[in-house]
Amino acid sequence: MRTITTLLAIALALPALAADVVKGDIKVSQPWTRATPGGAKVAVGYLTITNTGKTADKLIGGTSSAAASVEIHDMTMTDGVMRMRRVEGGLEIKPGETVALKPGGLHMMMIDITAPLKQSEKVKGALVFEKAGTIEIVYDIAGIGASGPDGKAAGQGGGHHKHH
Repeated sequence: MRTITTLLAIALALPALAADVVKGDIKVSQPWTRATPGGAKVAVGYLTITNTGKTADKLIGGTSSAAASVEIHDMTMTDGVMRMRRVEGGLEIKPGETVALKPGGLHMMMIDITAPLKQSEKVKGALVFEKAGTIEIVYDIAGIGASGPDGKAAGQGGGHHKHH
């Protein structure tokens, strides 16, 4: 009995990660974002998309209850400067492919957030696909310096962000 109580206590202490969502051939896993400081105007959403079907689908946009608009962005490093830009025309997910939207690369840019995002809370959102349609998701909010949905802090890094 003691072991069960201990395991239950451990399970309850772990942060609950957002559930996977499946619609048609598209599976969305572990949507998460970082907490934002007061005054921030943008937040960034991360997640993994898997296409289990036999035809390609395309992520063409999204929405968030916490932002005026959501765009698909890519981040690249050029001459020591991080640059973000909108992915024009959507993001194709080929049959059998898994695409990770993660820090330092592809991500969902939440623009004009309405209030700071607070660690351990959740934000509702949706992803819009050409074929699968709209998929409702919930982003877990990790700490400001998190590098993954488990909330662990990112290592060193940085650089400057430039929006284009």
